Amino acid sequence: MKEKEWFASWFDTSYYHQLYNHRNEEEAKLFISNLLQFLDLEKPSNLLDLACGKGRHAKTLNEFGYNVLGVDLSANSISIASEMTNDSLHFQVHDMRKVIPNHTFEAIFNLFTSFGYFDSSLENEQVCSSIYQMLKPNGLLVIDFMNAAKVISNLVPKESKKVNEITFHIQRNFDGNHIFKNIQFEDQGKHFEFTERVQAIKLDYFVRLLSKEFTILHTFGSFDLKPFEESSSDRLIIIAQRK
Repeated sequence: MKEKEWFASWFDTSYYHQLYNHRNEEEAKLFISNLLQFLDLEKPSNLLDLACGKGRHAKTLNEFGYNVLGVDLSANSISIASEMTNDSLHFQVHDMRKVIPNHTFEAIFNLFTSFGYFDSSLENEQVCSSIYQMLKPNGLLVIDFMNAAKVISNLVPKESKKVNEITFHIQRNFDGNHIFKNIQFEDQGKHFEFTERVQAIKLDYFVRLLSKEFTILHTFGSFDLKPFEESSSDRLIIIAQRK
């Protein structure tokens, strides 16, 4: 029996949501507001939040007047997000490497470093191919990724965080290709250990990855859409258009 991929196991636990509970709706609303003002999409366009987690970005996109589908591999996250379902906001469990049947979109959003979880470049290409097939002609793709260069140069090797009576012990390292975050903690007399592994993808790789099917229109380095600077920006935000 094939072992579960790390993100399928870790993201589907309540501990994942507990550790990252500081991610708030105000931040999401500010970012989405800036993006939508810049993109100027017609309403009500059909939008996809790809790897939507608990749906905070999808909810905000919907509040701005768009028809939104949020998808994520984590059934637990989708269960939480589905509590926000309405006539123009829906959620479903889905693997981003595959096409969602019978759905096309004017824009697809992949936000908060929800890319590069996989073992191979081929799987990254599968994600891009699926996005291409689901976008309407001239449709837009928005990728919000960490600025890998800055993350690597400022990597904190060890730290501990106490959240709701649980102390998470976190170790980080970079092996030349991936950034690893090992997370260990105790709860109710049991020991837990999970490891996050994200490809340290930089802008030049994204340019090569997207070039066959997309044209990169803009790059930004922050949620308020300041220019991207590899040495100092907190984010790498790419806006690309389907060829």
